[in-house]
Order: sequence, then C-alpha cells, then structure tokens
Amino acid sequence: MSRLKVSGVNKIFGNGATKVQALSNINLNVAENELAVIVGPSGCGKSTLLNIVAGLEQATNGLVRMNGVEITNPGADRGMVFQSYTLFPWLTVQKNVEFGLKIKGISKKERQGISQRYIELVGLKGFEDALPKTLSGGMKQRVAIARVLANKPEMLLMDEPFGALDAQTRVVMQEQLLRVWEKEQTTILFITHDIDEAVLLADNIYVMSRRPGCIKEKIKVDIPRPRDHRVTVSPRFSEIKKEIMEMLWEESQAAAMQR
Repeated sequence: MSRLKVSGVNKIFGNGATKVQALSNINLNVAENELAVIVGPSGCGKSTLLNIVAGLEQATNGLVRMNGVEITNPGADRGMVFQSYTLFPWLTVQKNVEFGLKIKGISKKERQGISQRYIELVGLKGFEDALPKTLSGGMKQRVAIARVLANKPEMLLMDEPFGALDAQTRVVMQEQLLRVWEKEQTTILFITHDIDEAVLLADNIYVMSRRPGCIKEKIKVDIPRPRDHRVTVSPRFSEIKKEIMEMLWEESQAAAMQR
C-alpha cells in the first residue's frame, strides 16, 4: 500500500531574472513501513522536496498525497527530524519528549507512560531529568527522534539528521535508527549526502539529478534485514554503492560543465 505518492512535482523560486527551478517533474511512491532514502548532489532540491512533503512549502505544480489525501499544510501524520536538534533547552529530556503530547491535551500520567517508552526505545533510560546542555550531539538527536515518535506520526521525515555528528556517533545513530524502525515499523523518508548511510538504511534509494532536481534512478537495496555495519563490507553493498557513486559523479561533472 502506498503511504506517500508524489506526482509531477515542480518547484520554482522567484520570477523573471531571479527565477530558479529547484525541482522538475518529481515522481515517487513510498510504501507503508518503507524506509526510503533520497541522495543527490548539493543543491539538487532534496531538502526542498522534503519540505514540500512536510507541508512547509508548496509545490509550484504537481500533487503530493499521503494515504490518498493531498498535502497542503503541516500535519500530525508527519513528524520531522532536522540536522539541528531543535530541543527546548530549558526542558528536561522527558519534558521535551512530552511537549507535543501536552499540546494535544493528553493527561500527565499518560504522557509520562508514553514518553518513558520512547526514551527507553532510543536508549536514554536514566537521562529523563537531564537538560539538553548536558547531552552529547548523538543523545540530543535521540531525544528529537523520541519526541517525534511519541506523537505517533504515520511518516517520519528526516533531513540529514546525523550530518552534524562525528563519524563514530553517526555509526551508533544509524544502527539505533534501524532498531527503532524495525520495532515501530513507521514509514521513513530520509535525506542524506552519505552513500554508505543510504545503502545501510534503505529499502529503496532515489537518486536525484543536478538542479533542477529530478529522480534519476530508483535503486532497490536487496540486502537482507536486519542489518548492521557488518553489511558494509559485503560485495552487494559495494556494488550498490559503486552504482550510486557513478551516477552522482556524472551529475557533478555535468553541473561543472554548465558553470
């Protein structure tokens, strides 16, 4: 069953001499419980596309539907995790996770039960009363993920969520996300520049072209699950990575020729 369907989406910024086409005829389908990843050259419109799916921006034309309903605004059915941690610095870990639940009017007792479940799910049991300033970058991002999941979105939108982390922490967070996704079975649309990250995480990878961004190729990642970083040394992993690298190299070369 299709959770997300993007049909013929174009996005143009500005007009006249300042007109820039960011996206061109984007078409993609993300199935229920799928973990889909988008990769592409810098400036190809990956984040713009994610913002359109989130309802934070409007497409110039084309349609974006979730469960068959057109997306025109942000909604509780979609939760977004950004590269920056976007936590409230004056709230504890537990209060940050409970924030959206409180806005919804959920009782204190129920909020505490829900928040505790997701804090444990992301491996932060024992840090409920900690303030964000006392946490590492990876821990802050776990809080952000727990906060989004606590609101039970049907789809999780992730815009390079591990991009600001050091290499070792990034590895830990990738495996943490896989464990959370396998347990929760939520649909995820994930943006990254990191090809290894894309192949490790994805069911399907959408490779975007240079600007104006379009879907150049959809690659099915036929590496068995469950996965961890041991798969990164497998022959099939290397084959998929090489295929994507060649596509992105072609796009980078073509973009350089246009300058």
